[in-house]
Amino acid sequence: MVEVLYFAWVRERIGIPREQVETEAGTVGEFIEELKGRGGRYEMALSDLSSVRFAVDQQLAESATEIRDAREIAVFPPMTGG
Repeated sequence: MVEVLYFAWVRERIGIPREQVETEAGTVGEFIEELKGRGGRYEMALSDLSSVRFAVDQQLAESATEIRDAREIAVFPPMTGG
């Protein structure tokens, strides 16, 4: 079980700030595909992966990042400075 945190417009589109998810995924990319497979709001929020970023246990992650021992996955829009 992994805790998933959603931030900014990703949270707004999915409709919840966090949830516990049971997963068989081995990587961030596989996990995101599982979420998109839920359809509806998940598919809409995660349809353009170039517009979202991920962190695994508070470390920025790529699609190929392993998640087998992860406790937390965060999904958020790209950060900008200013």
